[in-house]
Amino acid sequence: MRPGFLFPLSTSLLLASRLSGQAAPPSALPERFAAFTAVTGFEQAVVDTLLGGLLPGATRDRSGSAVLVLGSGAPRRLIACPLDEPGWVVGGVGPDGYLTLRRAPGRLPSPLFDQQLEGHRVTLYGRRGPVAGVVGVRSIHLTRGRESGPDQPFGVDDARVDVGAAGARQVGALGVGVLTPVSLTKKPLRYGSDLLASPAAGRRVACAALVLAAVEARPRAGTVVVAFVTEQNLSQRGLRTVRHTQGPFAEERMVDGAAGVPGLPRESAEGWALPAAFGTTAVETVSLAGADSLRARLARWIEGAP
Repeated sequence: MRPGFLFPLSTSLLLASRLSGQAAPPSALPERFAAFTAVTGFEQAVVDTLLGGLLPGATRDRSGSAVLVLGSGAPRRLIACPLDEPGWVVGGVGPDGYLTLRRAPGRLPSPLFDQQLEGHRVTLYGRRGPVAGVVGVRSIHLTRGRESGPDQPFGVDDARVDVGAAGARQVGALGVGVLTPVSLTKKPLRYGSDLLASPAAGRRVACAALVLAAVEARPRAGTVVVAFVTEQNLSQRGLRTVRHTQGPFAEERMVDGAAGVPGLPRESAEGWALPAAFGTTAVETVSLAGADSLRARLARWIEGAP
């Protein structure tokens, strides 16, 4: 238990529970965020959750980002956290019910990113809700000695997803089709004294820290725009839209996980990162004590404290 972490967390969750009519347990927000999935171009379910009570007063801008304006007047400052993550989409549906995959547009964190698909559970976000699936592996008994060249790393073109359907019609009945977004199944794991593991945990928990800071703090002078931006890994559309519609800004900060996607545009935005171990893997791990430290730093920045 970390006293500095639990007070603002319980405060924000109490406010959210009043708005939604549901009780929320203390210390749940980082783990809840770590379970979110927002494949680039498909961030709106997460934005809906933010606007549904977690970030009172926020609105959705024309790029789909969640934007909260605190205070008024000058100076005008921006702090933003990216919502999206690398992932896949359904590329085709076979007559036998198996699915092929393609990468979602955007930068990859590693050239071997697709390897973690092999033999793993995935979740498909279909029109009728999430659908569980597994990515098959080749039988070593049937393939041994049959390959003409050296083994190649597993790639997205090798993936065959089984959703338990006997044919294409059953796949369609599940609400799944071409371009349905796909991610590794997320079941955040708490371990050790304060560690949390999940795909993209650094970025997710950093955004949770910013939510807590935004609920807790108010600027002593001027305006602070808090933005949870979309399509950062692709074209930076969310960040560019906020700059165009809410700026110009005297100061900008970008919050992210230390294992975030390479090439995140900084331009005039200085970055704050939450350190993550085993970055860009299925077990990317962050410290909740580190998240609390980041939350406190963000709150001080929002307030304008020296």
